[in-house]
Amino acid sequence: MDRTAHAIRTRLRTPRAAAVAGILFSLLFGGSTTLLRASIPYDPTDAGAWLADPARRAAVSVALHLVPFAGIAFLWFMGVVRDRVGEREDRLFATVFLGSGLLFIAMTFAAAAAAGGLLMVPSVEAGRPASPEVWGLARRMSFILMNVYALRVEAVFVVSTTTIGLRTEVIPRWLAIAGYAVALVLLFGVSLSAWLNLLFPLWILVLSLHILIATRGTTPQADDPPRGVAAARRRAD
Repeated sequence: MDRTAHAIRTRLRTPRAAAVAGILFSLLFGGSTTLLRASIPYDPTDAGAWLADPARRAAVSVALHLVPFAGIAFLWFMGVVRDRVGEREDRLFATVFLGSGLLFIAMTFAAAAAAGGLLMVPSVEAGRPASPEVWGLARRMSFILMNVYALRVEAVFVVSTTTIGLRTEVIPRWLAIAGYAVALVLLFGVSLSAWLNLLFPLWILVLSLHILIATRGTTPQADDPPRGVAAARRRAD
């Protein structure tokens, strides 16, 4: 009986943990992206004169320091979503879900490291613009990682998460349609706007809020067996 009650409590806590982690990621990543977009020119060929502005350098530094915490929250979000799906997990979409999520984090960290390294160049720390060669390498690397590769990986993650949630009835159909629309824009709309990266944390935020609202007020039922017990009973029948 104790094991059953513990399993039920664990199952009920899982979606709430996913929601909290998703909201935290959305706020951290969205805030970081907003600071970067407002401080750094979108054109990767820009000479980088903004680096001489202490206020902009400080904003970029804050944004880059938010990235690791956003990545940790995103890892937690992925983990609790997989735990929620449990034995109903489809191996194909689960592999794509996990792979795209890890690739997104790796690319984001790499882009942040390139931008952070630019801020540590001695001339930049002294308040002078970086040399065109140094600026061009670091800026283009971070730009391509975040606005070409990472956007596509975000689209794949949204598609896999939406499909898994739709098949397991974790998310409603309207949210699934919104997810597929977001993925389509992320996949093919790279040149539409400099603020396109905000679509990804916005979708995660909406999904997380839905999970939090849907599970609010849920109470354990003694006659509601955990997934593993229910599956075993179905197989026995």
